[in-house]
Amino acid sequence: MGARRFGRVNWLGLWTLALREVRRFMAVWQQTIFAPLMTAGLFVLVFALALGRDRGEVMGLPYLTFLAPGILMMTVIQNAFANTSSSIISSKMQGNIVDTLMPPLSAGEILAGYLAGGVARAGLVAAVITAGMALALGLRVAHPLWAVAFVLLGALLMGGLGMLAAIIAQKFDHMAAITNFIVTPLSFLSGTFYSVETLPGAFRAFSYVNPVFYLIDGARYGFTGVSDADPRLGLLVCVVATSLVAGLDWHWLRIGYRMKP
Repeated sequence: MGARRFGRVNWLGLWTLALREVRRFMAVWQQTIFAPLMTAGLFVLVFALALGRDRGEVMGLPYLTFLAPGILMMTVIQNAFANTSSSIISSKMQGNIVDTLMPPLSAGEILAGYLAGGVARAGLVAAVITAGMALALGLRVAHPLWAVAFVLLGALLMGGLGMLAAIIAQKFDHMAAITNFIVTPLSFLSGTFYSVETLPGAFRAFSYVNPVFYLIDGARYGFTGVSDADPRLGLLVCVVATSLVAGLDWHWLRIGYRMKP
């Protein structure tokens, strides 16, 4: 054990788990990387065909330029959530979750390994969609560091939520229910397709307590330079939300909560 650890961290075990998670989604890259690009492209195409040029500007931007960063971030967070949740729930259902729990890995190392896979998948999806939208729409990144920061936080937050959902779920039906009734509504009701300033009071208030709104809004600021909320506030909200989710993930992994197959 001592030979495998450096600075009290099992770097070899952590690297192995992270590499396993990356190889798991790269083995089916047509579904995990190429399919999200097609989905994002279809969203943009449908809105372009449905609204045409009759749709006015939103926040001073052509509608498709306003829409594109939101579609990108929505796709990124959905893939980060899917990566961690599918890995854990599949292992639980197949009975091989012990292969992850038995090695000399701490709760923090397991958490970091799973999140590394989610971040890698989300980052690749973001890069591919950014390239596609740059070619199709001429979209440029106004503030690259802000864009990278929100993509990274989105991957960490939703990857962590994916782990929480998979730990809670005892079968695939439970996982589907969490995705359909929690994750999807939070994604779609987050200002992806509209400015929250156009919403009635109650819906606007809900948007401002939805962390996914700040991810979408922050990505829009990073790509276009405009946003509904102060990006500094959005960054703070996302950091706090990510820390809380990661902390609960770590605690449940430490006590082995609902991790038996």
